[in-house]
Amino acid sequence: MKTIAVLPAGSVSDEAARHFFYGEEINWKHHRLISDVFLSTVNGISDYSIIPIENTIEGSVSLHMDWLVHEVDLPIQAEWVYPSIQNLIGRQSELLDETGAINWSRITKVISHPVAIAQCLQFLRTQLPHAATEHVSSTAEGVRIVQNNPNTGWAAIGTKTAAANEKLDVLASEITDHDNNYTRFLLVGSEPYTARQSDQIKTSILITLPEDYPGALHQVLAAFAWRKINLSRIESRPTKKKLGNYYFYIDIDMALDTVLLPSAIQEIEAIGCQVRVLGSYPSFTEYKK
Repeated sequence: MKTIAVLPAGSVSDEAARHFFYGEEINWKHHRLISDVFLSTVNGISDYSIIPIENTIEGSVSLHMDWLVHEVDLPIQAEWVYPSIQNLIGRQSELLDETGAINWSRITKVISHPVAIAQCLQFLRTQLPHAATEHVSSTAEGVRIVQNNPNTGWAAIGTKTAAANEKLDVLASEITDHDNNYTRFLLVGSEPYTARQSDQIKTSILITLPEDYPGALHQVLAAFAWRKINLSRIESRPTKKKLGNYYFYIDIDMALDTVLLPSAIQEIEAIGCQVRVLGSYPSFTEYKK
């Protein structure tokens, strides 16, 4: 039986994790902090970690990217793009007025992960402009805090699974600003992923440019362009070594073992760039309800 490290039960990460190994018996290791999720696999406690890395609305999750790049050496084995459906969760009985309707003014604070709060800003501005917001390590953690603090007027943003787990009410469903709100999750670990097959294969690399080399980024992109290799994502992040020094995170819609990609990497290395392959892996976008 495989052991998988993931954020708390009831989080979007936890829901998405089930799809990587749908129908298999898994030993789930839930952790409150993303650092503990990573370190569980680094230390051999779990076979894989599942990491949210990018969201449709908020873009990259910088903290998680930095852990993947700077703190650990865990290859990417698969990715799953999963819908992030957020809901307002609390105790309905504490919020009803004399007509039996929810009195939004009785909600004093909304607690959730910062990315989830950012996904629901329009709802918060229109329905709860008076309420304070508090950031916690996961959506499931926010729901747990609300459960443990009755009669405070607190609410959380999270999944219906988390609401059911904590025996709380869904006060408002699907409150995200956009219907196409998806989060990209990575499965990282040293063991190749064989549970499912996909026709879509991606390769992720890091490129660090040589210093004082004018036009280096242009040459890097040209190495892909003339070979007609599609880059689905390119993002710069600080190397944390020197101000103004960046690496480039690139997702490539091609397997590493094709003819064109290794030659492109060799061309890039020939101009003095450092290239680190983070993984070549199947990509999944479907999900089972």
